[in-house]
Amino acid sequence: MQARIVAAARGAQWLLDGWRLFRQAPVAWFVVSLVFLLITQLLTAIPLIGPVVSAILIPAMTLGLMACARASSHGSRINVGLLFDGLRNEGRRQLLLGCAYAAAWTIVFGLVMWMDDAGVLLATLRGQGDGTRGEEALLLSAVLAALYLPIALLFWYAPPLVSWHGAPVSKALFFSLVACCLNWRAFAAYAIATVVSVVVPGLFVMLAMKMMGSPPNPWQVAPLFLIFVLPPVFASYYASYRDVFGYDPAP
Repeated sequence: MQARIVAAARGAQWLLDGWRLFRQAPVAWFVVSLVFLLITQLLTAIPLIGPVVSAILIPAMTLGLMACARASSHGSRINVGLLFDGLRNEGRRQLLLGCAYAAAWTIVFGLVMWMDDAGVLLATLRGQGDGTRGEEALLLSAVLAALYLPIALLFWYAPPLVSWHGAPVSKALFFSLVACCLNWRAFAAYAIATVVSVVVPGLFVMLAMKMMGSPPNPWQVAPLFLIFVLPPVFASYYASYRDVFGYDPAP
């Protein structure tokens, strides 16, 4: 289990590889992505315990998305059952990883909500913002993103390292963080490419809505956007892992 340092341009290639894997089975990716979103969002809607359970399942289900991409890269069929591959393979460690993720996310989100005593950010996330405090919401969003970044680095490669390499949870988190930091240039390119692929289509949709006389509300196009843009991003997780760790396990 040794991370490689790849060229910066590889970061953009990860997203292109994600699109290639998506094109091989677009319908299957639509279904898998929809099930992933439905499970996580429906759990989040349950008061109190729901968001915690959703966060606990995120690492295992993220591994499921990577298992789908792995199967596609080997020419195998994608099915919804692969989404739960993480719970079948080292499930106990995946749930421990999920508990660590839920704890970290709860601390970060709770800290930002404590800073947001007026509830500006929460209202914006729910699509209920009135637009009068946009700068404050933007600042709080930036703080949330900055605090969440270390968590993302810790957990980016941890799920496959736990299940496919048999690494303990603490070792998987450490190696994930080190691998991401060593490849920060590639991740910067990946982030830029992902933002461009996400923002540009959204702007075109909002512009089309405006030309048709409909007010361009981002929350109206969000569901359609998630279904058509997220699957290639999901598939790119596996491309990133395979490139950095040079490991392509058989499905």
